[in-house]
Order: sequence, then structure tokens, then C-alpha cells
Amino acid sequence: MALPDIAETRKLSDTEINEQISGTRRELFDLRFQQATSRLENPHRFRHARIKLAQLLTVQQERERSAAPAN
Repeated sequence: MALPDIAETRKLSDTEINEQISGTRRELFDLRFQQATSRLENPHRFRHARIKLAQLLTVQQERERSAAPAN
């Protein structure tokens, strides 16, 4: 599984980004739950999900800053 590409993330709409943020946070919760119950088979998914979440939040923040009026 390749690491997420931020170029693909920048192509998403604001609604899609918000949906993916929610989904990725849920995925991280599920992964932590699987780890706690010793059912986690692919620990590398933690890293990929954290990177994806960081990219999504970065793009979201960039868009909010570009939309805000300059002081």
C-alpha cells in the first residue's frame, strides 16, 4: 500500500475533505480498538491513516486561510 498523495487530496472538494476527515478519524479509532483487542493484522495502517489525516487537515487549513480576508 503506497502512502497517500497530497496532490490527490488537493483535488477534492471541501465536502469530500470533511467526509474523508471523519472517515479517517473513525478508521484510526477502529485501528486503536483492534490493537487493544489484539486483532490488528496490519500495523502499518496506523501510519498511513495518520499521514492521510494530516494531509487532509493541512489542505483544509490552507483553504480556510486563503478564504479569510487578509489583515
